[in-house]
Amino acid sequence: MSQIPLTSVVMVSFYTGDVLDRAIASVLAQTAPVELILVDNGNPPEIVEKLKKQAEAEPRLKLITGHGNVGFSKACNLGAKAGKGLFLLFLNPDSILKPDALVRLMHRAQPLKRPFMLGARVQDEHGHDQRGCRRAILTPAAAFVEAFHLESYFPQHRLNLHRDPIPEKTSPVPAISGSFMFLLAADFWFVKGFDEGYFLHVEDLDFCLRFRRAKGEIYFVPDVVVTHIGGTSETTSKFLEEQKAKGFMRYFHENFGHSYPQPVLWALDAAILTRLALKLLIPRFHGWKDAKLKALRERTTKAVK
Repeated sequence: MSQIPLTSVVMVSFYTGDVLDRAIASVLAQTAPVELILVDNGNPPEIVEKLKKQAEAEPRLKLITGHGNVGFSKACNLGAKAGKGLFLLFLNPDSILKPDALVRLMHRAQPLKRPFMLGARVQDEHGHDQRGCRRAILTPAAAFVEAFHLESYFPQHRLNLHRDPIPEKTSPVPAISGSFMFLLAADFWFVKGFDEGYFLHVEDLDFCLRFRRAKGEIYFVPDVVVTHIGGTSETTSKFLEEQKAKGFMRYFHENFGHSYPQPVLWALDAAILTRLALKLLIPRFHGWKDAKLKALRERTTKAVK
């Protein structure tokens, strides 16, 4: 590759926190030509003003703001439309790149047949591989096995593959995480970008499935390592769980409605909603129980005195 082309890195930020500065710096420190499209889906006013000043001072940084929280999928599409690069990299705003990440990706991409998409080895701060960076295609069977932790009994239906041995070279995988997706901009739009019917969660699995159905191949690049800090957004767990449930139901109906009987999909909906109810009720139960124990201890202490 005689001349390294421009990559447009798309980040969507929603109350990301202090790590956003580190993520921005790691993108702008790349040894390959790069521009950063930062889509502000919601940040404190003082942070937005700071980002505006950064964008004024740094021509490679473009800030898209003022539209409110339009959801992750729509925000990614907004950022991709604003990008001028031959390549797109969708990157979480709490992810830290090494300076040679884009150069490595370009070299790994050079011999591949289009359309292709590359994912990296995404790790937490302690160097542990995160679940989403290598995945199977999400099917109703895989969802059932994942929900009831039956992977040891039905290994052929595992969803997350992060515990498999790390391949020595760039290798095909069924799906990757939306926290790190590298592909040609033309190929992204060939499959019509992210489905904006997903507000948050599951849009990456949907995109991987549609990409593969469009004859695309997805690869895991083991020598591109990204640190994903995680847990920085101030979004409430209740909101996250609700959006996850909506995403899963949309995913199964959109992608498997033609191949599975409706009663199976209804059963899946019921299981997803049951999981949501348990996720929301169990913390409340523990909170109620802790409050009762605290009140009992206080009464006991008063009685002893």
